[in-house]
Amino acid sequence: MAVRGEFSSRIGFILAAAGSAVGLGNIWGFPTKVASNGGAAFVLMYLLLAFVLAYPVLMAELIIGRASRSNMVDALGKISNNFVGRATGLWGCLTVSLILAFYAIVGGWMLVHFADSAVSLVGLEGASEWLLTFSDTRNIIFCAIFMALTAFIVVGGVKAGIEKWSVRLMPTLVILILALIVYVSFQPGAVEGWSAYLVPDFSSVLNPDLLISAMGQAFFSMSLGVGTMLVYGSYLSKQENLPVIGASVALVDIGVAVIAGMLIIPAMYVALNNGIEIFTPQGALIEGDSLIFTVLPALFDTIGTVGVFVSFVFFALMTIAAVTSSISMLEVPVAYVVESKNIDRKRAVVFMALAIFAASCVIIFNFGSLFGLVITATTQYSQPLLGLALCIFAGWVWRRDNILNELKAGNPEAEKGIFWKVWPWYVRFVCPVVIALMFYRSIA
Repeated sequence: MAVRGEFSSRIGFILAAAGSAVGLGNIWGFPTKVASNGGAAFVLMYLLLAFVLAYPVLMAELIIGRASRSNMVDALGKISNNFVGRATGLWGCLTVSLILAFYAIVGGWMLVHFADSAVSLVGLEGASEWLLTFSDTRNIIFCAIFMALTAFIVVGGVKAGIEKWSVRLMPTLVILILALIVYVSFQPGAVEGWSAYLVPDFSSVLNPDLLISAMGQAFFSMSLGVGTMLVYGSYLSKQENLPVIGASVALVDIGVAVIAGMLIIPAMYVALNNGIEIFTPQGALIEGDSLIFTVLPALFDTIGTVGVFVSFVFFALMTIAAVTSSISMLEVPVAYVVESKNIDRKRAVVFMALAIFAASCVIIFNFGSLFGLVITATTQYSQPLLGLALCIFAGWVWRRDNILNELKAGNPEAEKGIFWKVWPWYVRFVCPVVIALMFYRSIA
């Protein structure tokens, strides 16, 4: 059996895990939720709920992963000592593979707009027109390029692939966001955007829908429930203090979401100042793919020649955000195939990447009926239920002395700390109830 990889440094793990968490949702979902739900008041509730709900589940994944030193299927199998754990692990692998199947299509769109910015810089109008025309051929080609890019990084393994590229891509991501914030902040209309984002409206703080929305954003923004953090945790050194390193990951993820808002919301109000519609007919801010592929490109078009350069940098940023998440998603089924089926990493990566790309092609050829369905089934239904299952495994199935021994490996005084006094009962009683409530509200 192949020797398991391990992250060589704490910063390497934090950047890889934060990269997994920092995806397109942080950049196109979080900012508009903030501006539409009381500005800084929503940010405060999000910060609170990220640590009240998401952090305990993140810790469950990290502790299970490092203790078991194995993929999601084998890890949950070891805890439960029966087929239920393994079945839950397989469910997680299937869910994350389906998420990656639609995510690769969206990642391909980021590459399309990045390529369009590049060809626009050199004046190739015919190429630009082909790139921006929605077609199966275009979608398949760029989805394939995105999956190849993801597979290229994952083939390198933990140190030479995931850690090496995360340490390069994550700082680049932050630098690009900060550079764009500076540029956008000096444009007419940006001040109104900063006001919408940062001025709190405390009257809406206790609105149940706002709280559910903030909970959902906190939970999904850390990519919890599908085994990415569990698998990354399994590559973590036994010397690391898990509660501290988990808090670091959560803070980096939250930090990137917050600074993304400092870019997106002022940019939307600059677009409004330039005559571009940024509100839906219902009065809410446009979000999601309409924001990224309609509002912001229209903004870049209105700011002349420099707009092409700004577009180039922005879609480079979006591509990096997509890739840092996709590598962690591909690693979940790859780790299972390598360890359970004893297949070498290169063959496992090629096999899983091709299988997921095939699923992407099925979605592309049936776009109208499958794209939204797959997103809803995985992120709205499967992911919170998997998060609930992980809480049950960590809180009810796994022996508490085994959990404590794992925490003591990185901190001999763990038993006396605040984390051990709160987390075991919290993940046992509070998290399952809150996640179940959130799930019920989201589907009711």
